[in-house]
Amino acid sequence: MARSATPDDLVISPRNIKFGRDSVAERWWVDGDPIATAWYNALSVTFPAGETFFIESVRRFQKDVPEPLAAQIKDFAKQEAFHTREHNAFNARVKEAGYDTEAMERRVEERLAEARETHPVVQLGLTTALEHFTAIFAHSALKNARLLEKADPESRRMWQWHAIEEIEHKAVAFDTYAHATRDVPRFKRWMIRCVTFLNVSRNFIFGRWTEALQLLAQDRITGLGARLRLAWFLWGNPGVVRRVLLPWLAYFQPGFHPWQIDDRALIGDAQAELALEPETPPAAAAG
Repeated sequence: MARSATPDDLVISPRNIKFGRDSVAERWWVDGDPIATAWYNALSVTFPAGETFFIESVRRFQKDVPEPLAAQIKDFAKQEAFHTREHNAFNARVKEAGYDTEAMERRVEERLAEARETHPVVQLGLTTALEHFTAIFAHSALKNARLLEKADPESRRMWQWHAIEEIEHKAVAFDTYAHATRDVPRFKRWMIRCVTFLNVSRNFIFGRWTEALQLLAQDRITGLGARLRLAWFLWGNPGVVRRVLLPWLAYFQPGFHPWQIDDRALIGDAQAELALEPETPPAAAAG
């Protein structure tokens, strides 16, 4: 169903679940594939610092927005706090498997430090763009279960849980940004949104590409062969980036809204498969 606004009956349910605390760290946890493992590990390296930034940039406007958006921001922050915790735990297992990610984490922190020097609305715009990335990758992950079908079961559960919640809150930053820029002329607001998204897209893909190659180098997979194998994984088969091209392009539509595609059915199917029950924990747990 095509929509132009967030559904009135949307429920954002923070699920306080821990994953993999007792599992053995596998080096190539995605079906023994170093290429797929490097890509997902590179994504995960960015999440703790990135999602902390998302929480900061959106919560800054919580008192200024109307209901129910203010309540959605609160639940968004809880979900992102749990994601931060679980990806910190996941990243610790990546290090236990023998990978050095400190330089990558430091670069992410440096880029976010630069972003924090900008105007709060600019920070919110960056978050809005990055949240679209996480939402379209989340949709693809749930729609194409085979992407992680043969991954380590506990890691697969964590990524699917993350995808469920990214879809649920995919419009929170967008709606907050729309409210914060409501007095900006529509054409100017659209142009700023598009330019921001282009810059974020370039930095996001190039950054993860570079980090994945650095992780592969630690497996002694280097040179042209590493680049070709990673490119095939992203653009060929299974094509994790190729699969999100159309929803990526949708962001440039003048009347775009994240809920123009209502994909909550994917949440229901994944939640049933994983036997995850919605849970709203105390606010203190999100800290």
